[in-house]
Amino acid sequence: MGRGSKERAKERRERRITEISLLRTMSYSNQRWWSSGTVAVVTGGNRGIGFEIIRQLAGHGMTVILTSRDTEVGIEAVKVLREADLLVEFHQLDIVDPQSIKEFADWIKITHGGLDILVNNAGVNFNVGSENSVEHAEQVIQTNYYGTKNLIEAMIPLMKPSPFGARIVNVSSRLGRLNGRRNRIEDATLREQLSNDELLTEELIDNTLKTFLQQTKDGTWTLGGWPQNSTEYSMSKLAVNCYSRYLARKLCDRPEGEKICVNCFCPGWVKTALTGWAGNVSVEIGADTGVWLALLPGHPVVNGKFYAERREIHF
Repeated sequence: MGRGSKERAKERRERRITEISLLRTMSYSNQRWWSSGTVAVVTGGNRGIGFEIIRQLAGHGMTVILTSRDTEVGIEAVKVLREADLLVEFHQLDIVDPQSIKEFADWIKITHGGLDILVNNAGVNFNVGSENSVEHAEQVIQTNYYGTKNLIEAMIPLMKPSPFGARIVNVSSRLGRLNGRRNRIEDATLREQLSNDELLTEELIDNTLKTFLQQTKDGTWTLGGWPQNSTEYSMSKLAVNCYSRYLARKLCDRPEGEKICVNCFCPGWVKTALTGWAGNVSVEIGADTGVWLALLPGHPVVNGKFYAERREIHF
């Protein structure tokens, strides 16, 4: 990239940061539907994007539950937020541990009567930069997809009735897009099945992952037509994107007052531990779209969509 291109890219980033700053001040001014009694749960909240999402949500005056697999670091993170007079509580949660999910579900039901907002941020990634090992494929899929899915299934019965609708926001990635020009699944038939809402099922998503994981084990994955960049992470987020669409359709017929909106977003290449601190987006900007989706007014309903920088993008 030449000097001129770099300068133009920098100008675009600075312009977008200014736009987002203006949107922040406009979006919530006269559409506040939440209160201090509104309960938001954020997974993987002890650092990075999750921590920033919690800080921003709590800054809007609601109660936020910070969850972390590690109890000690989670408690320390809450202390930092409470020092800023934010209403934040902590509970241990490991989304790959069914018992941990059950204990958290029991606790939030007894303590808060349920929740209004669920932000699924917890996730792992073992490839940084141009690395593309699939050595940890099973752990990445189990955490980023199955862990997220299992927690959602446990939380849905606990989501509080509201005229504004409960919200599920899944942190995802453009790397998981089905029909991007780069890094997509090469099997056109499978791509069509996963793209078509009439054909998309939970079984199809799970079977796709089973095939991928089997090929990573027997060494044939490079011939399988899977995404070629950050393959294991891309596949986990592709599954999250597909599941978000599937779940949004599955829940759309719930009666008024019991609606649950499901959306996902890409925070961008954020400078956090997950990217090896190599990102070019601040955590404040990276978290913004997730907070925006969590706080959108109930009408018109945004459901089953994928966003980046507060703009809808194609799955």
